[in-house]
Amino acid sequence: MNEQIEVEVAYATPSEQVIVKIAGQKGMDIQSAIVQSRINEKFPEIDPESAKVGIYGKAVKLDHVLCTGDRVEIYRELIADPKAARKKKAASGDKESKPKSEDDAKE
Repeated sequence: MNEQIEVEVAYATPSEQVIVKIAGQKGMDIQSAIVQSRINEKFPEIDPESAKVGIYGKAVKLDHVLCTGDRVEIYRELIADPKAARKKKAASGDKESKPKSEDDAKE
């Protein structure tokens, strides 16, 4: 008996979000789902063999076996390390990002 499952493969850029619904065999892993979705044809930066992925916000590996209803999320690389960006901003003394005191707000 070849049981089918239905899953979604999702990817987003700053300007676009794409969700592809696919059906596959029970036991299908994330890497197979990415390949089957053909989402990397629209977004060639996605490498099905090394993509960082998750299911509903929880990071998992490419060999994770999917269940019906799972949404595979393909994550983009960060442009800047958030921790390093905060340190740089603090070191530059950026006063605009600091909350005003009550005295400053009255002026």
